[in-house]
Order: sequence, then structure tokens, then C-alpha cells
Amino acid sequence: MDRCAAVLALPSWFGRNWDALADSLTDLPGRTVLVVTGWQEYAEARPAEWRTAQEVFAASVDERPSRLFVLLSLGDVPVLLGGSDEENPSDLG
Repeated sequence: MDRCAAVLALPSWFGRNWDALADSLTDLPGRTVLVVTGWQEYAEARPAEWRTAQEVFAASVDERPSRLFVLLSLGDVPVLLGGSDEENPSDLG
């Protein structure tokens, strides 16, 4: 959660739990692209939490389909595919 809070520049009162992250993702201003790196290790080490993270990301994207994009990096360097106008995507890695 601390990584999410830092990368997304969330306020100090951010609750650092999944519900708070879900609320924060849907409240982000403008178009946002999140690139999640290192998720494979996290998914393996904490499968239940990773499922929760996937649910939070999916629900947040569903709520803001043209303004929030969550990309999972499959390698060491994230590659953006498609037409984002975002110059520096948020990187959770």
C-alpha cells in the first residue's frame, strides 16, 4: 500500500487498505495509466491479496473505463501498447 500511495501521490490520510485504494483509484484526476511491475512474485507469495488487488483494479477500471488503465508488465521493462496520451505512466514497480 505504501508503494501505491507514493506512486499515485495519495494524501497522507490515505487509509492504506484495499477499500481506500479502490476509492482513490476512482477519484484520480484526469486520465491515468498504472503499470504494475513485479506482480508475479507478489501473486506467488500472497495469492489471496493478489486476487483482491485484481478485483480492486478491475472494479476501478470498470467505473472509469476511458480514464483509468491498469497494465501488468510481463518483463523487466514495461511496454505500453495502444494509444495513451500519458507521457509518464504511474509505475508500481
